Amino acid sequence: MLRSPAWTRDELVLACALVVKNDWRELREGDLAVQELSDLLRSLPLHDGIANRLPAYRSVGSVSRKTTDLATNHPAYVGKRTKGGRLDHEIIKAFIENEADMLEAARAIEDGIGSGALAQIPEQPDEVAEDGTTAPEGRLLARWAIYRERNPKLRQRKIAQARRLGQPLQCEVCAFHFERVYGELGKDYIEVHHTLPLHISGPRETRLEDLAFLCSNCHRMCHTSHRGESWRTPEAVRAEIAKATGLESTE
Repeated sequence: MLRSPAWTRDELVLACALVVKNDWRELREGDLAVQELSDLLRSLPLHDGIANRLPAYRSVGSVSRKTTDLATNHPAYVGKRTKGGRLDHEIIKAFIENEADMLEAARAIEDGIGSGALAQIPEQPDEVAEDGTTAPEGRLLARWAIYRERNPKLRQRKIAQARRLGQPLQCEVCAFHFERVYGELGKDYIEVHHTLPLHISGPRETRLEDLAFLCSNCHRMCHTSHRGESWRTPEAVRAEIAKATGLESTE
């Protein structure tokens, strides 16, 4: 018998945003916002299109019950708590500690679904970390961001701009230069990284000023989940290197 899969981080971000906007109170089945969230969750490009095979998937009732889990497990809640899961508690903590960014993440997911952009983007190899974890703001925004960074036309435009300005194609964190190390094999090779996460910049057209040149290692460190963060600027990674080596940042 086909059963609804466990709630993903993306889905919980959307549900918790609804609870936060309701002053950390649960929402009942008759609330229009619950119906709208049910419709939205069923349209997310997750779980391999299960909504078409399971009519009860993320029903109004299940969405209402999840808002109860999130509301009653807030540390300030007084009364009988529902059990909730580990991920529920992680999302609650994330909203308490960084409400503005998490609400923006929910808005970005909604915008991506509303525009149709997220439905068109295939799964990306690095949207889930090697240990199975995903970004605090969810898998779909990571997918969207990685897809944008791998846009070859955008990278070519950034390289052309650097050529015009006489800037070297080297990592902005560690100064690694592919051509100097690998010769002709490394000529014109460099990766690009968005300096702002998608849920902060919004799903607007990418500007070249939003991009930084990075080597493969530093780029991976910019996206590696650590201490509740999965997006770092080149400056932040330089600071981590300085901390690890005991050297002052040369920024």
